[in-house]
Amino acid sequence: MLLKLTCLVPLFPLIGSIINGFFGLRIGKNAVGLVACGSMGLSFLTSILIYIGYLMLPEGQHIYEQVAWTWFGAGDFTVDFGFQIDPLTLVMMFVVTGVGLIIHVYSIGYMHEEYSYYRFFAYFNLFASAMLLLVMGNNFLLMFIGWEGVGCCSYFLIGYYFEKKSACDAGTKAFIVNRVGDFAFLLAVMYIFNIFGTIDFSDVMHAAPEKLIYGGEIVTIITMLLFVGATGKSAQIPLYTWLPDAMEGPTPVSALIHAATMVTAGVYMIVRCNVLFNLSPLTMTTVAFIGGGTAVMAATIGMTQFDIKRVLAYSTVSQIGYMFLACGVGAYTAAIFHLVTHAFFKACLFLGSGSVIHGIHGEQDMRKMGGLKSHMPVTYWTFLVSTLAIAGIFPLSGFFSKDEVLYHSLMDGNIIFWGMGVSAALLTAFYMFRLVFMTFHGESRVDPSVHPHESPKVMTMPLVILAGLATVGGLLGIPFHHYWHLHTLHSWLEPVLHFDLANALEHSGHMLHEAGRHAPSWAHLLEPKTHDWMIELLLMFFSLAVALTGIFGAYMFYIKRPDLPEKFTEGQWGLDLVQNKYYIDELYDESIVQPTIEGSKLLWKECDAKAIDGAVNGTAQTIGWFSRQAQVFQSGFVRNYALFIVVGFISLLLVMF
Repeated sequence: MLLKLTCLVPLFPLIGSIINGFFGLRIGKNAVGLVACGSMGLSFLTSILIYIGYLMLPEGQHIYEQVAWTWFGAGDFTVDFGFQIDPLTLVMMFVVTGVGLIIHVYSIGYMHEEYSYYRFFAYFNLFASAMLLLVMGNNFLLMFIGWEGVGCCSYFLIGYYFEKKSACDAGTKAFIVNRVGDFAFLLAVMYIFNIFGTIDFSDVMHAAPEKLIYGGEIVTIITMLLFVGATGKSAQIPLYTWLPDAMEGPTPVSALIHAATMVTAGVYMIVRCNVLFNLSPLTMTTVAFIGGGTAVMAATIGMTQFDIKRVLAYSTVSQIGYMFLACGVGAYTAAIFHLVTHAFFKACLFLGSGSVIHGIHGEQDMRKMGGLKSHMPVTYWTFLVSTLAIAGIFPLSGFFSKDEVLYHSLMDGNIIFWGMGVSAALLTAFYMFRLVFMTFHGESRVDPSVHPHESPKVMTMPLVILAGLATVGGLLGIPFHHYWHLHTLHSWLEPVLHFDLANALEHSGHMLHEAGRHAPSWAHLLEPKTHDWMIELLLMFFSLAVALTGIFGAYMFYIKRPDLPEKFTEGQWGLDLVQNKYYIDELYDESIVQPTIEGSKLLWKECDAKAIDGAVNGTAQTIGWFSRQAQVFQSGFVRNYALFIVVGFISLLLVMF
């Protein structure tokens, strides 16, 4: 009975968006905040009830589907507007509604002075509704609608301050870059329908091992296209450039996009399609390399940024790279585990940065901060807890999730993947504590006319709750699962992530044998590996040592010897390269944007203005010329017309005789 409430979860924030969008100016700010937060609160409570209902399902039933109506049909092809509830869906529902609710409450204080308060919350609710549709849909097309919905809402929210050109440009950039990935995702959906005759998740995943050859061309194309879509939505190489510019939007927008919703969509999609990805080792390797490479590259850029929000933006890109690295080595539970803990500590960090910006009247440059610890104690301590979590310090949540990613990168991947992860972990600890030390410690560099102050409780209480979640969230994944079986998240997600490799290889071998070939020689890549608890324990100590090394380095550079950064970077040729983000934006501008603009101008001037307009105008000019010639015969004198009749009659006689 409780599971029948499923459709209400995305419906509540949609209703809240409609109410605030159409009536927000009339009902006032207090009512707008109540409607926005109330709708998210109802979605969260409904998610809890659905979870209880799911636990009551008969033993062995792991999926519940609710079809609201038949969306459309063509011949034998029908698409249902339906929802799928399983362990993975429930995890994402709690992240989106729970963390989203906390960010909504925080936004009441942060955005209270905005005139377009109602417009902000209308977009905010709509964003949450679209993300819930994405994670709850039971087919690829419904996922795509939510996929496009969050992209559209991100355009609205990033460009919220539309009177600023930089905000408008950032929103447009996010929209266009995401369209590249979305096009690839849509092609993958079309290909899936062509192969399976359906786009329902359950049907596709059930039939995939029998219809697709392990490592075959078809499954590789499908998964590569899906992965390109994921790189756009989750800001990975090469489609990551939109995310740092998204900082032009209000800080709560950054928290919602970066922590609980949009950027996690790509990771969720890959985990949802884990059966397809498991059938393509080439794609899995590509996912791991791109994820690891993104984690390292974004971390190096984060070390050189001075805008407090941009540091966190590149941190998000790097941490999402960790999740892709985990997916690439088949550690899907580790990816979702890090997704959950990241939602806790990254939401807290972004909201903490918003509290800092609020407390010093809009300043975002860390070089104009310092010494804020005593002025903002709640913001400082919650920020510090979340920073320790993202750095991977025991016993906070980030330690457990990040360590699990690193462990599987080595045991299920190889030394290269593990090296990428360790390098990113070292850099993360360094640049995050660089941020803490420059912002909260040392001498104050705040403008003397500014008087720093703590934020109101409506902003600090969400920070406390998120810091608490960042502290205890690691209990979802207690290590040594192979021996203690205390990894709650692993046991919970196992029904969704179970993959029968032997069955897939058996079908692939049979199909390949019929084609006169042998089974794939790289089939061993997904074979279960032996996990030694001693190795796991040593890797945990090593990752902790790496994090402490990064923290110590930041302490030496920004507390003990604040003159070191300038001395260390003086004359370094690579500094300019990293500070300018490897000139990737400039490369895209020169190779794609400017040629597109010049090509458009050429089409406008030569094709549109000369050819198309010329043809239309030329037709009019030709008719005008004939009209002017005909004017000679239209004198208005009867005698002239009589003469023409006589001449014409004589001409006809001559022709006839």
